[in-house]
Amino acid sequence: MNSHRQCPAVLIAAPASGQGKTTVTAALARLHRNQGRKVRVFKCGPDFLDPMILERASGAPVYQLDMWMVGEQESRRLLWEAAGEADLILIEGVMGLFDGTPSSADLARHFGVPVLGVIDGTAMAQTFGALALGLARYQPDLPFAGVLANRVGTVRHAQLLEGSLTEGLRWYGALSRETGIELPSRHLGLVQASELNDLDLRLDAAADSLASSCDVALPPAVEFAAPEIIAAEPLLAGVRIAVARDEAFAFTYGASLDLLRAMGAELTFFSPIRDSELPEADSLYLPGGYPELHHVALSQNTPMLTAIRAHHAAGKPLLAECGGMLYLLDSLTDVEGTRAELVGLLAGEAVMQKRLAALALQAVELPEGLLRGHTYHHSLTSTGLEPIARGLSPNGGRGAEAVYREGRMTASYVHFYFPSNPSAIAALFVPDLEAAFASKPAPTGGCNSNVGAGLLAKRP
Repeated sequence: MNSHRQCPAVLIAAPASGQGKTTVTAALARLHRNQGRKVRVFKCGPDFLDPMILERASGAPVYQLDMWMVGEQESRRLLWEAAGEADLILIEGVMGLFDGTPSSADLARHFGVPVLGVIDGTAMAQTFGALALGLARYQPDLPFAGVLANRVGTVRHAQLLEGSLTEGLRWYGALSRETGIELPSRHLGLVQASELNDLDLRLDAAADSLASSCDVALPPAVEFAAPEIIAAEPLLAGVRIAVARDEAFAFTYGASLDLLRAMGAELTFFSPIRDSELPEADSLYLPGGYPELHHVALSQNTPMLTAIRAHHAAGKPLLAECGGMLYLLDSLTDVEGTRAELVGLLAGEAVMQKRLAALALQAVELPEGLLRGHTYHHSLTSTGLEPIARGLSPNGGRGAEAVYREGRMTASYVHFYFPSNPSAIAALFVPDLEAAFASKPAPTGGCNSNVGAGLLAKRP
């Protein structure tokens, strides 16, 4: 194995959220892809919607990078593997460049990836240069590639912004504020890629707009060190897991599904909206998504509601996250007041709010071990159930999310990042609990894989 690999790379960051990082990252990915380059894109921190757009733009899977949830070693492995196959690596940052702990700047500095600053140029001229200089010099040891202006008006406007740059800062071009380029949003972020019929047209238009404003050159090459690679244990060998996947349930991490397969599981996907029965499966995974947009259709699919109740009644494992948990409640009411009765395995109901109810990273100590993830939702749930655990935010963010358990069913608002503790995840999905605790599995390389050693001592 080569100990180091080189690949051009930048981390796309901004002074704040809402500056258009995803649109710019997608435009860059599509631009270089259209020129015949293989582009790999990553997303900083927890996010499900941006990666859907970025996958369409780049034509390759998009994974998370994060120093806390994913961990330094796993992030290093993902970058090193990408460097071995890609001509260009793009990393979309999260929030503002220096916001949060760890921040996008922390990740860029740790891996030596230069930052490409994206600044919304709306209603701005020479002040653009001051903002650019601040991003570049605020932390002297931060590698900085240059800046790109988003939402510019005329060619003259772009020239003013470019002319404002000082101290040799590189101009990476400008993206027009044409409405045909900007990606539409919804309460949790961008609209899902599958809902945009004209997405490829938008991406190509954005790529062409960017190409017309700059010299399309690759950023500097970055050297990525080889990680320590630890093979996954076959803890789920032969286990068949049915995974909900449609427009109501689409929030899954590629790394989490990869881990289930690497541990030997066989995944089958189904639609709770359209399918009348579950695939033949030992275990069931209901990820998050937008059930509140489809709750009436979900409630009308009574054969599927019956099938999920039967799965639970048979004592089979079931993991439900966020939207998946809402689906298991007695009812869900949307912001317009429309109520729909759902599976009814969890006693309680949820009501959608227009305002954000919780946003935080979460560490949850389950009987199976410690898992990391995040919470992000606009609903409030009322239930008389007593939680078996509560999440803890490393940043003191809002949300100490409850985790509920009845039999082999585990449900919570938390979106778990499975590689953070592979043995704990395996114990949630393995059909035979005795087998899950018959041996103490070796760590399998997640950022918290060492806590799997507590599996025997913390048997539920």
